[in-house]
Amino acid sequence: MPVSVRHVAAHAGVSVSTVSRALRGVEGIAMGTRKRVQEAAELLGYSASPSASRLATGRTRTVAVVVPQLSKWFFAEVIAAAGRVLAREAYDMLLVELATPDLRRAFFGGARLRGRSDGAIVLALQLRDDEVEALVRQAQVIALVGSERPEASSVSVEDREGGRSATRHLVNLGHERIAFIGIRDEPGATLGGVPPAERLQGYRAALAEARLPEDPALVLDVENSVASGAAAAAALLTLAEPPTAVFAASDEIAFGVLKTLRGAGLRVPEDMSVVGYDTTTSWPTPSRSRPWTTMCPAQGALAAEALVAALAGGEPRGGRIEPRLVVRGSTAPPRRLRAGLP
Repeated sequence: MPVSVRHVAAHAGVSVSTVSRALRGVEGIAMGTRKRVQEAAELLGYSASPSASRLATGRTRTVAVVVPQLSKWFFAEVIAAAGRVLAREAYDMLLVELATPDLRRAFFGGARLRGRSDGAIVLALQLRDDEVEALVRQAQVIALVGSERPEASSVSVEDREGGRSATRHLVNLGHERIAFIGIRDEPGATLGGVPPAERLQGYRAALAEARLPEDPALVLDVENSVASGAAAAAALLTLAEPPTAVFAASDEIAFGVLKTLRGAGLRVPEDMSVVGYDTTTSWPTPSRSRPWTTMCPAQGALAAEALVAALAGGEPRGGRIEPRLVVRGSTAPPRRLRAGLP
């Protein structure tokens, strides 16, 4: 016969309601009583039904993760990192994709999260006041990735410093013609002015510090995709004086650059150096011994930890993290320096 809460109560010498409160961690239970109940439950092999616990506490133990596009590698990495934290804290995860303006309007105009989740981690969406109010009306505790608001926990990356660090790395290797392939906010996109624009500012700052002129022909804005990265690299190769290095504002764009270089018979980093951004681990690298030189921000885990703390009664917290440059095998001094030329 299955062990019930009544068996635990009888063994511990307390009431059924005391067992329920003790196992849920409700305040007002003496430490000795709580320990006795926990020991009785463990001895008898009793575990509370998740659905019953949710009914008793009014909590769903679920967190919604709201993302512009599930297919993007970066978002997949952030979701995976957040998911590991949520699983560790015994929270389920509900994924919501808002890939079009219509989906976004429908989501924030309705009440899809009411009674389904306790909080929401929102990735790369610059929320308007009415959208924040919509989540609050649904009793959602909010954590933001890539944006900041005073009423929510938030995690953002110092993208300007990341762009500066990536470009400075190439400058220090001796590159003088460094291309930047940035992310264009497409018409109808749901991102709404995201921080990757700051990566261009960092690129420009590093060139200015090195007293290198910025060539407009070396700065391209494209859709954040492999195909667009490939097309941008092809355009750069047609220049009278192509770059010797490329800084791509995402790893997806960087992978597209790699495809074009390979197709043109060029080698990385022997013929051209490439730096990516976001440390995507889900796509193939140039070779097992030569993964990308890339920037390495960690946001998903931090956002999930902040949300879990807020759900436990803590104050909203936030911060900006500085991305770390991970130097691997896709960057090297330009050919002229390796050949000893001025």
